Amino acid sequence: MNRIRLFVLLSSLSVASFCHAQTATGETLMLDLPRQSQHALITQRIGITDISINYHRPLANGRQIWGKVVPYGQVWRAGANENTTISFSDPVTIEGQALDKGTYGLHMIPGENQWTVIFSKNSTAWGSFTYKQEEDALRVNVKPQTAELHDALAYDFDEVKPDSTVVTLRWDKVAVPFKVAVKVNDLVTASIHRQLHGLNQYYWEGWDDAAGYLLANKINLDEALKDEDQSIQIEERYDNLLSKSRILEAMGRKDDATAFRSKALAKANALQLYVYGRQLQGEKKQDEAFALYRSNAKKFPDDWTSHLGMARVYSSQGDFDNAVKEMKVALAGAPDNTKPNLQNALKRLESKEDINR
Repeated sequence: MNRIRLFVLLSSLSVASFCHAQTATGETLMLDLPRQSQHALITQRIGITDISINYHRPLANGRQIWGKVVPYGQVWRAGANENTTISFSDPVTIEGQALDKGTYGLHMIPGENQWTVIFSKNSTAWGSFTYKQEEDALRVNVKPQTAELHDALAYDFDEVKPDSTVVTLRWDKVAVPFKVAVKVNDLVTASIHRQLHGLNQYYWEGWDDAAGYLLANKINLDEALKDEDQSIQIEERYDNLLSKSRILEAMGRKDDATAFRSKALAKANALQLYVYGRQLQGEKKQDEAFALYRSNAKKFPDDWTSHLGMARVYSSQGDFDNAVKEMKVALAGAPDNTKPNLQNALKRLESKEDINR
């Protein structure tokens, strides 16, 4: 009799455990098997901030989703199975409201004309069944949009910009967007300071990169100049001298900028001079570029880039015979990976087409 009672007890416990391990659709969690709503992970970087959404993708399968499968006015898991989560590696703003870095449970309250997007501090729940409003980190209200049919629920990163993106949920014929913005310059500047406290502080490249970022984004030019001076102090090179001239020019110190540009060009090799000439052409400073190509040819008469520069000079003058000669010499001495482009340029010159256009 005791054995029978023990068997019944163990059987009851086994059934209870099995039922506890089932999902709402009858799938068990004991084995790694295919699931009706398949797993997806999507990541987008904005600046240096990573945004990741981890979710499962239910299928509409012809069902009426909104207002029926997913009721209006009730908290919904924003996916299927385990908690849909969204992670931010740095602080962000959601629809203009601040949210700290971290991983959040993503829930939504659908409505016909307005949705509430919820970021919960609890990111380990099963769906929204144990959701508690007191665990909210943030709620924002957004407007749903009509969309093309999406049978499988999907999240996308739309309108990607240097400092923001729009996260959009799409399922059935509804799209629900919310904007995520990042203070990129503040984060990058802070990151630069941290990185330059490590091994990067001993190399000219790190300080030059830092100054280049500040200059490109037109922020903290005084700091950019100090960083470039530190780079030059570690090792004076064409690269950082030219960068310093650009910073000085951006600061309105044109005479100082000219002096450092001349100093940089005096240290440049043939390839660096040619590349700088191409930059001048890109800035529509053709006369300066052609003068530089002529100077390069006198300073480095045997280098292939000098002949390439002179091919551009002759091409600009309509002297295609000499331009072809110079291009052939450049082609003979050029590295293999550059020859296809030079061969195309040669064909253009042979057709009497200006390669500067």
